[in-house]
Amino acid sequence: MSRVIDTALDGDSIDAQAASWFARHRDAPEQPLDEAFEEWRATPAHAQAYAGFEALWTDLAQRRQSTPPVLPVRRKRFWRPALATATALVCALLTVSVGAPNMPYRHQVAAHAQGMRTLKLPDGSTLYINANTRLRINFRSQQRDIYLDQGQFYLEMATDQERPLWVHAGNARVRGVSSGFDVRRGQRQLVVSVAHGQVAFEPEGDPSNATLLEARQRATFEYARSTLQLQPLSNEEIADWRSGHLTFRNRELDSLIDELSLYRSKPVQLAEGPLAHFKVSASLDVTDPDALLNALPALIPVKTVPLEDGQVRIESRK
Repeated sequence: MSRVIDTALDGDSIDAQAASWFARHRDAPEQPLDEAFEEWRATPAHAQAYAGFEALWTDLAQRRQSTPPVLPVRRKRFWRPALATATALVCALLTVSVGAPNMPYRHQVAAHAQGMRTLKLPDGSTLYINANTRLRINFRSQQRDIYLDQGQFYLEMATDQERPLWVHAGNARVRGVSSGFDVRRGQRQLVVSVAHGQVAFEPEGDPSNATLLEARQRATFEYARSTLQLQPLSNEEIADWRSGHLTFRNRELDSLIDELSLYRSKPVQLAEGPLAHFKVSASLDVTDPDALLNALPALIPVKTVPLEDGQVRIESRK
């Protein structure tokens, strides 16, 4: 088990202050950063020093399963006691935790308009992140957590028997078991698709109502009706957005719009009534979602109404 080591440092040394702040935050990544730290980091030199310690720690996390990391030595002409103290603090942290598989890790991904990101995680997992996605990663000594605030990702999960991995999407929770799976959090639906392995899905965060999903299965939870629907999938249908093109086969209109809205800067509104359940078969180029919107009136009896703020409303065509 790792622990925080606090050392009395020269308050005039930026390196020492950065090392002290780093030590305090490393073992409590789930705690919000306090105002005193944010005020301290607002100074560019302070932010640069703190970022240096973060970069060093991240590099060590990626190397921990190969050769033991060596702390770089800064070659200075004069002896700097404060810097030596800061270095000693980091060495103490390394003595406690380097080489341990349960190293804390935090990362945040902000929404981006287009394209996919790939993120290699220190536990060996790979995260593929879709457009307009916001998520937070918090790996601690006992558990790995990913918080999906908006959007979609596919996770190729690395096995870690000591730390379960949970995905949180509002009240819902998903637990992966040596698996590859996709999670999409839209305005109307929460969708979990499993490529391989198993996933336990708790749509409302209740373990007693968990649904076990096997490979090539999808679970769709509708927020408005609190209903869960299961369906089989082909391998090609899981996380197909990574190719840049999606194919919808007999997809209900409300589900299609929920997914299509992920690729627009403004969401698509859907008029109330039976048109939500119209079935649509079509293809979507994720770089041009409006092409499918414009084609909808030729596929089903609807019309698209542009709104002033850039949104689009789909109504029944009478």
